Amino acid sequence: MWFVLALLSAVFAALTSILAKIGIENVGSNLATAIRTIVVVLMSWGMVFLTNQQSGIASISRKSWIFLILSGLATGASWLCYYKALQMGEASKVVPIDKLSVVITLILAFVFLHEQFTAKSAIGAVLITAGTLIMVL
Repeated sequence: MWFVLALLSAVFAALTSILAKIGIENVGSNLATAIRTIVVVLMSWGMVFLTNQQSGIASISRKSWIFLILSGLATGASWLCYYKALQMGEASKVVPIDKLSVVITLILAFVFLHEQFTAKSAIGAVLITAGTLIMVL
């Protein structure tokens, strides 16, 4: 099931890029990001209430709060940069560079989470990086 959800995530991320590129025409990138964020907030809280998970708020640890807030700040910074880049550049070039986050995540997961960095991971990271450079140049 995780594979299907991950694949759907990729499809929705692709749609996000195309829809955003069309939507930000003549709209400030920060305003566009704010509008998108409101939609995401409403959708997220809708899912919380739909799945009856709202009672779990009280049991969230201090550590989890800190890291969820930091993750939110990183997401916000990413979205602001992404929308500005998308507004200024071609989607076909901005998106591959944005997807270098896969390579950066592999490295950070190895350093901070002590996850395995195998030969397969290294080859994949090199291929993603090479593919990105080929697409952007």
